[in-house]
Amino acid sequence: MNIRLGVGQCNCGNSRVTEIVVTETDQLISQAERISAKNYAPLPVVISKARGVWAWDTEGRRYLDCLSAYSSMSLGHCHPRIVDALTEQAQRLTLTSRAFHNDRMGPFLELLCELCQLDMALPMNTGAEAVETAIKLVRKWGYRVKGVPHDRAEIIVCRNNFHGRTTTIVGFSSEAAYREDFGPYGPGFELIDFGDPDQLDAAITPNTVAFLVEPIQAEAGIRIPPPGYLSAIRRICSKHGILLVLDEIQTGLGRTGKFLAHEHDAGAAPDVLIVGKALGGGVYPVSAVLAPSPILGLIQPGEHGSTFGGNPLAAAVGKTALEIIRDEHLSERAAELGDYLLDRLRQIRSPLVAEIRGRGLLVGIELQPGAPSAREICSRLLERGVLTKDTHERVVRLAPPLIIEKDELDWVSDQLEEALTV
Repeated sequence: MNIRLGVGQCNCGNSRVTEIVVTETDQLISQAERISAKNYAPLPVVISKARGVWAWDTEGRRYLDCLSAYSSMSLGHCHPRIVDALTEQAQRLTLTSRAFHNDRMGPFLELLCELCQLDMALPMNTGAEAVETAIKLVRKWGYRVKGVPHDRAEIIVCRNNFHGRTTTIVGFSSEAAYREDFGPYGPGFELIDFGDPDQLDAAITPNTVAFLVEPIQAEAGIRIPPPGYLSAIRRICSKHGILLVLDEIQTGLGRTGKFLAHEHDAGAAPDVLIVGKALGGGVYPVSAVLAPSPILGLIQPGEHGSTFGGNPLAAAVGKTALEIIRDEHLSERAAELGDYLLDRLRQIRSPLVAEIRGRGLLVGIELQPGAPSAREICSRLLERGVLTKDTHERVVRLAPPLIIEKDELDWVSDQLEEALTV
């Protein structure tokens, strides 16, 4: 709270009093903390408007957004083409439910399948919904195609995964805070270490139907697998006749310097692909599961659905977001600027830094044991006009919008160097 000391007069005569000034920021934070569930611990800033890579708080202070709403804001805030698509569609048709066709979903999914090089797509809203959809899909494939005994399907996942927060998903998390007090959990998931193809090979059983994995574990601290890992797991899945499911909700759509992160490894194409976040252009939740038609075609009417999935507003926004990524060459831009940012950051000499790692514009700065927490560094950055967030206590992540300029990356690097040398 901002407190100002001053001299005032009370009714009983001349006295020195303390004048407490409560700002709009204080009031809004207090209101949110009083009435909202405490499922987040946000930094003490209240954003009131944003354009491009910049955001402003309620007191008019400007910040450079280096979180991008966990990659949802890859196109920047209020991209004019996205805003135009949203407002134009909102004035024409917003929702029909899937009880009827609409004129926006088909063109959207056609472009999405073309860019992702897969046959069919099932549109959903949030990333977690899309992951749940993929789980249902691969289980059905296991029973109908592979011939796994009913209710015995197994899916292999990685420790330190983050695929969402629904009860099914947290049931196969290795993070205690995500799981505690939310059980009981269903069976059918096997945990192995990320980045180790041999563990995958050894974990597969006759009842295994799929391996679900992130190309880069973003929430776990921007953990990048060894070179060739994705192509190795592709070969293993093919050898054993199981499906490779890639969760590219955070890493996809240009973030890592390729349209999809698995493209960094030759021959790593998935059987099932999950996308979201940036697909909504930063204005609307849009996600999708994609797969070849022999797999996704197994889903029949009544077996899965979403009232809002594929709605015309989402489809108009999603199609425009894809067109912007393609037309503005944002994947190539992320590759070039990501290399530049990593080179610039690695010039920082600070005893607090253990490692700087990243791919494209997805970067993690891991702090040494005994250094200030990552949240403390993020608080220092906030004071210097940079918005970002810690993950797993020891990692500061940087994921600015893909439209950022080099001089803005230089400025962010300067602020980070100061925050790491205080």
